[in-house]
Amino acid sequence: MDKFMTWISNNQELILSYTIKFVVAILILIIGKMIANSVAKLLGKGLTRKGVDGAVISFLSAIVKSVIFIAAILMALSQVGVQTTSFIAILGAAGLAIGLSLQGSLSNMASGVLIITFRPFRAGEYVEAGGVSGTVEEVNIFQTVLKTPDNKVVFVPNAQITGQPITNYSREDTRRVDLLIGVSYDADLHKTKEVLESVLKADDRLLKEPAWNIQVHALNNSSVDFIVRPWVNVGDYWPVYWDLMREIKIALDKNDIGIPYPQMDVHLFRQASQD
Repeated sequence: MDKFMTWISNNQELILSYTIKFVVAILILIIGKMIANSVAKLLGKGLTRKGVDGAVISFLSAIVKSVIFIAAILMALSQVGVQTTSFIAILGAAGLAIGLSLQGSLSNMASGVLIITFRPFRAGEYVEAGGVSGTVEEVNIFQTVLKTPDNKVVFVPNAQITGQPITNYSREDTRRVDLLIGVSYDADLHKTKEVLESVLKADDRLLKEPAWNIQVHALNNSSVDFIVRPWVNVGDYWPVYWDLMREIKIALDKNDIGIPYPQMDVHLFRQASQD
């Protein structure tokens, strides 16, 4: 114990110097993190005022925050005597090794850059991407956050999104409703078309332009299939779809136009026995 106290007494200046450096390094990290958060927040507010998409804002803010904090870490290491030049070289070598082992994560990051650059969707749009359908909440460095209609939050890897087709249901103002209505072979086709048209005319949400289309589409095994294709505003798509299905069924029943079940005709032949 006496030796330890003697060593402390003989090295007070050295201990004080390293203690100050260590405290300064901690302060650099704390201040660096605060600056990173503040700069990211200011950047987000500035881009928001300029009307930049929310997904782009979240992505750029995350990048800026990470870069500033990494710079703070290097400054803190330099303060405590770590040679940052050699450290950066070591970090580069380690980064290469880690990069090879984290190819999937790097692929997600590169895909995130592509999504931000080409912007196939924006925050608030309803899309089908990476096998998931939902409203875009934000695009992060490695993943895109979607909220499904049943209020589930799904984190989809960016590489999975760019590697598959992306369907954006919100980009255009209008959308076509596609209905396939099967009627009996005994039904009067002209009357059936008139009934279908009367249902469409009764719905004020349908657009006049482009005009709707009603045609005989196919002669199936059990039914004659009509296509019914009106146009609506994007926000009216599902309400119109469900209402038309109900009203068409009611109208066909009122006019005695049958919707057949799948059926099969079986013909039996009796072969005369040969005696």
